[in-house]
Amino acid sequence: MSSKLHLTPRPAFRLALHPLALGLFLAFAHGAATADQAAADGATALAPVTVSASALALGANDMSTPVSVLAGDELVRRRAATLGDSLNSEPGIAASQFGAGASRPIIRGMDGPRVKVLSDGAEIMDASSISPDHAVALEPMLTRQIEVLRGPSALAYGGGAIGGVVNVLDNRVPTAVPQNGVEGSIELRADSAARAGVGAFEITAGSGNIAIHAEGLKRDANDYRVGDDWHDGRRVDGSYNTTDSGSLGLSWVGERGYLGVAWSRQKNEYGLPGHSHEFEDCHPHGDHLHCGGHGHDHGHGDDDHDDHDHDHEHAHGVPFVKLDSKRWDLRGELFNPLPGFTRLRLRAAHTDYVHDEIEKEDGEQHISTRFRSKAHDGRIELEHAPLGGWRGTVGLQTSRRDFSANGEEAYVPPTLTKKHGLFLVEEYTTGDWRFEAGLRHEWQDIDVDSAQRDRSHRGNSVSLGAVWNFAPQYALGLSLSRTQRLPSAEELYANGIHLATSTWEVGNPDLKAETSRNIDLSLRKTEGATTFSVGVFHNRVKDYIYANTLDTHESFQLIEYAQRDASFTGIEGRLRQQLSPVFGATVFGDYVRARLDSGGDRDLPRIPAHRIGLRLDADWNNWTGEVELYRVGRQDKVAAFESETAGYNILNLGASYRGKYEGLPWLLYVKANNLTDKLAYNHSSFIKHVAPLVGRNLTVGVRLEF
Repeated sequence: MSSKLHLTPRPAFRLALHPLALGLFLAFAHGAATADQAAADGATALAPVTVSASALALGANDMSTPVSVLAGDELVRRRAATLGDSLNSEPGIAASQFGAGASRPIIRGMDGPRVKVLSDGAEIMDASSISPDHAVALEPMLTRQIEVLRGPSALAYGGGAIGGVVNVLDNRVPTAVPQNGVEGSIELRADSAARAGVGAFEITAGSGNIAIHAEGLKRDANDYRVGDDWHDGRRVDGSYNTTDSGSLGLSWVGERGYLGVAWSRQKNEYGLPGHSHEFEDCHPHGDHLHCGGHGHDHGHGDDDHDDHDHDHEHAHGVPFVKLDSKRWDLRGELFNPLPGFTRLRLRAAHTDYVHDEIEKEDGEQHISTRFRSKAHDGRIELEHAPLGGWRGTVGLQTSRRDFSANGEEAYVPPTLTKKHGLFLVEEYTTGDWRFEAGLRHEWQDIDVDSAQRDRSHRGNSVSLGAVWNFAPQYALGLSLSRTQRLPSAEELYANGIHLATSTWEVGNPDLKAETSRNIDLSLRKTEGATTFSVGVFHNRVKDYIYANTLDTHESFQLIEYAQRDASFTGIEGRLRQQLSPVFGATVFGDYVRARLDSGGDRDLPRIPAHRIGLRLDADWNNWTGEVELYRVGRQDKVAAFESETAGYNILNLGASYRGKYEGLPWLLYVKANNLTDKLAYNHSSFIKHVAPLVGRNLTVGVRLEF
């Protein structure tokens, strides 16, 4: 018997997209123009932000779908140890938290291979898309801008990114020679929940046409503290995280562009909370599990299957990960490279990634499983001069990943994945209208080192969009797309135990490409005392690939990758009102409903719950501050064998002060997150009850720029 509570199905998006509610919101937004005059003294137009990940280098306000950009002091204050936690406060984005060391962004309910993570346009070729316990091999504290493109805006980076793209910009490869010969920053940070300390620096120097850049970071964080009244105590055993990261880059910079190279290395060690050997003797017999002497005891009568407490004592200590990623980046841009073309853009990367999962037993340590990925990713783009009013970019992308897993949990055989793509993105502007269109064709070959057969797939994607600036400061965007995602090697060939997620995974070599049909409607107001951005979307995915649970024993699941049609529907947005020259208020929230289109158990697992919040901010002289209160709702729309998650309220405070020391700007900031010490669980996490969210946490940091 499933633990899922079966209710009478309700129409998807019944409350969030009710026509009356949407109409009232639009009426309020349009009427807010009168409020602009009332608070005009405190209103300022935001500086335009260029989205580097946009194939046409568009401004954030010109995109046909919503885009999030974190930069400047806001990025400094919101950066965390992982990419997922750094973006978790943005509408429409959640985090796949797995302890303190691993967390990827979840965009509109989609994660894993459906969300592509880039380093300045080149893919991060790590193992984070394979499993939620694998960290993203980049350091948020060394970034200068993070961009999130949702839905079809990501077409230039692959049809597989049907959830979106996260593009992380850094200074590894200098793009200009410092005017004063040298520039950089030093930042120190400490927090109380994990008794953590972080130190980072970056420096760029140059003369003539040569610029050199160096950066580094050291993090030491202990097991973190959770909220009040957790049944397992105050700290999550094995939730520590240490990081060493460094990079060295060199560029030639001329009047028409630059060409540079950078070498970087990141080493992480972090624990794997909840990793249990209780089920290591489980194995499948056809569609059923056999677990030692338990026979075919499914344990379906337990209402909390995926949250087993594991109260018994283990002979094993908490296992941990040692990650070592070495990467070369080649980046360049050239303006007016050829007659008829205005810009050439080059991005290429080579990554040598090793990830050891290390067990502790009787005081000894041994490598249980080693994941290795040797990969390269490259893309070249040519932007042509306007032709008949159309401006566009044509590009070629290619990647190669040699992946292997060896050891006790080598549930994926060695594979060689070669993927290539051609794309074209065009825009046309006339009057108050801007139109865009994109095409992409990609093909993939996977060679597998096993008895299973090699596979090849092809995919075609197309998107159409329009932005109508129907009134000063207002823009209405519409985007339609049909994109295809090619199955990954793990979905095709997995066959083995994965204790971190308490699963035995079985791949399906007959999987076809997913086909996503997406409609996205957005409304924005970009200037004045009242600004807002709200978007609604519906994404219907034919042949959606998902982990279908065939059998369970207690919290251990036998899953097989299968295909059925699915739909994702949601709303996200924020509205800010300048109340006075000093104070402002922001309302924000998001909601996504994700279901299979037919069958009995139709809800998809680990879909983030809805969220709504209020943020009050102040900006006075050199001081800034904010008070934030948000509510994460109860998630009771759960898949079979998945437990519900209670809702919770979180209160955060923050303040910062900008000053100068002997002419050098500095920033002092303090944050108090989860001020009420609420015990909260992340529904999107495989180990939500073994590793709750961080409790009350005070963070203090200082940043000096020169």
